[in-house]
Amino acid sequence: MNLILFDHQHCDNLLPLTFTRPSGEIRVGIMTIREKWEHYTGSQVSYMTRDYLAKKYPLVQSEDNLLVRGCLLPTRELVDAILALKPDETLAGEGEILASRISRAEHPEKKESAKTIIFKGKYDLVDYPWKIFSLNGQEIEADYKILTHQRNSTPLSQTVQVINPENVFVEEGFSGEYFTLNASSGPIYLGRDSEIMEGSVIRGPFALGEHSVVKLGAKIYGPTTIGQHSRVGGEVNNSVILGYSNKGHDGFLGNSVLGEWCNLGADTNNSNLKNNYAEVKIWNYPENHFVKTGLQFCGLIMGDHSKCGINTMFNTGTVVGVSANIFGSGFPRNFIPSFSWGGGAGFMDYKPDKAFETMELVMERRGVNLTDIDREIYQYIFENTAKYRKY
Repeated sequence: MNLILFDHQHCDNLLPLTFTRPSGEIRVGIMTIREKWEHYTGSQVSYMTRDYLAKKYPLVQSEDNLLVRGCLLPTRELVDAILALKPDETLAGEGEILASRISRAEHPEKKESAKTIIFKGKYDLVDYPWKIFSLNGQEIEADYKILTHQRNSTPLSQTVQVINPENVFVEEGFSGEYFTLNASSGPIYLGRDSEIMEGSVIRGPFALGEHSVVKLGAKIYGPTTIGQHSRVGGEVNNSVILGYSNKGHDGFLGNSVLGEWCNLGADTNNSNLKNNYAEVKIWNYPENHFVKTGLQFCGLIMGDHSKCGINTMFNTGTVVGVSANIFGSGFPRNFIPSFSWGGGAGFMDYKPDKAFETMELVMERRGVNLTDIDREIYQYIFENTAKYRKY
């Protein structure tokens, strides 16, 4: 069967993170959702996603297609139920489609199935941004078991203090001396060619992506994931960095999600708890207003290629769109639209031609090119988010 991850109609709830990627490309735990499905099924995945993303994430069809909801997290029980589907059968749970097996790759929500099977087991959907850090602990543990099964860890230096070393796995090429790992509260996974500098203290569950660096004296509380090619310093708690982003200096990041190619200036801090301890609300694009998260702790959600200057202060539950540039004194608003330039004193449009110049410089430092397809995607986002930029 040909495996396709489809973006559900509620994928917009994951904006701004899904402005630039299908929901299956979101990292939760150690791996992205796509990588999890590929590990469980042994099949390569393609996407049924928004039209403007389809050129970068093309759909691959065959005569026998298995369509799975892109924000659905796989478990062994769930995968077995999906692989057992017969042609024209659909698997559903709690009134929502989870997967369909069809001969032609039509969107499952627009096609009637010959039979619907109800899945009675437990399953999780990453259908809101705060689900990414809320589910990160369980997913680090699940991914850790998959990635380390019947494999031997590379040994750490004798200068490293490790609590519960049997719960730590180190890939080849890792380097680091004189830091502390505490894996008593969850596993710790250190990716290929990553580094932890001296004086850092890390509690699990924790995952460090390949070619990423934890800077001198960092304090990291799990469950936290640092995606590939990232730099992290200061204090971090229960946060996920999707990859290729920097929080290289002192400052606090808590209960937050950063997209790719983000940069937080020195001493940037975010609040993750309201002074009155009330439930946090954050901006929701489909509803066009702030919605309840059900959480007391919720920090910063930042889309790809957004940046902030030194000493930036983000209020509880702030949502920053794609390619925003934030600077200046005071707290900026807690919803910052894509391609905004400014801060607490006010904003103006960040024109794509100027944004592209910065994107090219940032990406070249990691040996990655800004492609024509990328430019088309960001131009589309700029034009289709203009309605939010009413300063």
